[in-house]
Amino acid sequence: MYLESAIGGSANKRVGNCASCPTREQAICSALSQDVLAEFFQLGRTCQLRRGETLMWQSDEAIIVGNLREGLLKLTASLDDGREQILGLAFPGDFVGRPFGATAGHCVTALTEARLCVFRRSAFDRFASCHPELEHALLLRALDELERARRWMLLLGRKSAGERVATLLLEFADRQGAREGQRVALPLSRQQMADLLGLTIETVSRKLTLFKRHAIRLPDLHGFVVLDRAELRALSGS
Repeated sequence: MYLESAIGGSANKRVGNCASCPTREQAICSALSQDVLAEFFQLGRTCQLRRGETLMWQSDEAIIVGNLREGLLKLTASLDDGREQILGLAFPGDFVGRPFGATAGHCVTALTEARLCVFRRSAFDRFASCHPELEHALLLRALDELERARRWMLLLGRKSAGERVATLLLEFADRQGAREGQRVALPLSRQQMADLLGLTIETVSRKLTLFKRHAIRLPDLHGFVVLDRAELRALSGS
């Protein structure tokens, strides 16, 4: 079973030096002191995911939780007839999994090669219960996710097609800390962008072509360059 190998397999190593982790300041472990972090470090394992590999499945037992260090993950839910809906994306520094819960609420799948620090959920729950600062960080993260979900409801319910596409591009640019003129990685296919935004692939392609006139440049299918951030933000309706 992949989840078991992710937390106990011989091919998985203990997490690297937490102090040198490039996403530590964005992750929940940033709330921990050095002494507590060293203890937390002993609970974790490094997990590598190939593109398309699923870390956890909707409605399965919630065995692990983790922090994403590198790559991009998609969070999806499936209907009874097999249709899939992308609920959101996880970027480096984001927390995935369901602490203090028996089952996973959605699937977590790698969109790119990904690297995570994973923890057995039962051990993580016990550790968090003994360290209020980590519980507090989890609460703040949950509130941030709730606010993000509310903004996404506004996007899907009220924003135009062009505003949705521009908002998604800004999300990628902001999460990667890209400045004007820098390339932003866009690992989503046009179809995945359409599924995420509730649009057709043709609409997404048309809007990207339209944005090329002023706001962005498209050097390839897997990236873009922000030419005018203010223009892109105006296109997003923000």
